[in-house]
Amino acid sequence: MEPGNEPPPHVHSREDELYYILEGEVDVYVGEEAFKVQTGECVFLPKLKPHVFAIRSSRIRLLLIITPGGLEEAFRSMASPAQSLDLPLGMPTYSTTDLKRTAQRFSEYGVRFLAPDEVDEQLPLYPNPLLREPLSAKQQ
Repeated sequence: MEPGNEPPPHVHSREDELYYILEGEVDVYVGEEAFKVQTGECVFLPKLKPHVFAIRSSRIRLLLIITPGGLEEAFRSMASPAQSLDLPLGMPTYSTTDLKRTAQRFSEYGVRFLAPDEVDEQLPLYPNPLLREPLSAKQQ
């Protein structure tokens, strides 16, 4: 993934997630906590806890574990097969797709995108995404 392709702030009603960063750096916001996660580190995102991440390197590669299974069908239904192991150019991302359609599709799998006022309340350390400010030393 590259910066700008992150999903919007959201919450899962069914699944826990674990991100293991293979390459790069991300700031991860989980409820009232924030973490800087770098190559070789992981972060746990429990269900029912709102979360979002911001890519802080030129790209990231991550191993994403989602349990229990089933949510992969939402991704599969909106994706097309990779033609190579390189990052695809011009492929739809959260920033280029119809966000209402994407939100509707993921809601069928128990994932809800947060409204702006919910983001301010439930993810208080998450910066204005337009400013893309990294975590300060105080927040790490």
